[in-house]
Amino acid sequence: MSVGIRHDDLRRRNRAMVIGAVRRGGQPSRTEIAATTALSHSTISAISADLIGEGILSEGKPNEAGSLKRGRPQVGLCLNPEAAAVMTVVLSLNFLSVAVIDYAGQVISEEQRRLDTLTMSREALIGECVAIVRRRLEDPDLDVASIARIALAIQGITDTEARAMLWSPITPQTDIAFADILEAEFGIPATMENDCNMMAVALRWRDPERYRDDFIAILLSHGIGMGLVLKGELFTGTHSSGGEFGHMIHRPGGALCRCGRRGCVEAYAGNYAIWRNAGQMGEDAKPVDVSDADMRALAATARERDGPEREAYRKAGEALGYGLGSLFALIDPAPVAMVGVSAAAFDLIEPALREAIAQTAGGQHSTSISFDTELNELPLIREGCAMRALTFVDQEIFAPGVQVRSGKNVA
Repeated sequence: MSVGIRHDDLRRRNRAMVIGAVRRGGQPSRTEIAATTALSHSTISAISADLIGEGILSEGKPNEAGSLKRGRPQVGLCLNPEAAAVMTVVLSLNFLSVAVIDYAGQVISEEQRRLDTLTMSREALIGECVAIVRRRLEDPDLDVASIARIALAIQGITDTEARAMLWSPITPQTDIAFADILEAEFGIPATMENDCNMMAVALRWRDPERYRDDFIAILLSHGIGMGLVLKGELFTGTHSSGGEFGHMIHRPGGALCRCGRRGCVEAYAGNYAIWRNAGQMGEDAKPVDVSDADMRALAATARERDGPEREAYRKAGEALGYGLGSLFALIDPAPVAMVGVSAAAFDLIEPALREAIAQTAGGQHSTSISFDTELNELPLIREGCAMRALTFVDQEIFAPGVQVRSGKNVA
């Protein structure tokens, strides 16, 4: 019995390695898969034949570069888009979006809605999330039976088991078990994810050379958030999604934050904080929702003249820099991606940010700290959710040999 168990475990591991190599490689040949997995050619040939027969993989066109050489052209393996699908739901400030993504990672159906998340009741917020999922599932062009997983991401704190939203600055409602609600309503396994964590997951898939072992994704938008990867693993807390960088204290008793506390990093670097300081409204002014267009116009003004607008971005850079410097004192410097509408104003933020980092224990090598920018967080959050869900399908459904086929139920 124990020998059989070991054989099943080995088979599952090898299948997962082949599927993973195809997902990472795009259209790798069997030879390329052997190079990245260290599996033998005979093992890869047998596994790929099974996966093709099960409708999980398919053969692509012969590699053009290989066809110029002697011998048989290299044939790449592809993920079969029809093998399965996943659904992503992103809930952010006054905005809700859903997308259905096929097994190859392409969006095949989507919808977006504007909401007033700050004033909606608990029942209304849940109802909107359920309704937008139902509309996609009722799409006559969509194979509902192929959807293997739903991943919902939200700004704020989620629990470590990815079942519920514990707290979010986008709504006064707390402790909503979104994953359980969606599972009960539709019978599809669901998870609840932190949006910044999903940004980090997406960055690692997009650029594994830069974002590999240790790196940080910072959201510069309505709020300030962080996705942190250490030693190749996404960091989460023992009871929460962890990484609440925006609510670390920058100045005790300082400016009013959306969370209700004072002096948070976000209270100086969030969009509403930059807007408040640029307008010289005072630190007690209530945080307001600022449009992306208004933030772009504010940045343009800050570039044109040395006034309160430019000073607001300097204060934002200072708060971010001291926070990152303190973090680097614990984990050592790491690549940073600045994501969101205010990342477009990073030229205004960076000087004060680097100056602040240099004054901390973590800034001893501040000149070697590298930053990159991504101006729109939604595609990253969606992609992170999709990859999280798709790799679950890879490892937990297809690797053991359980199929998700058109017209069949999820096992």
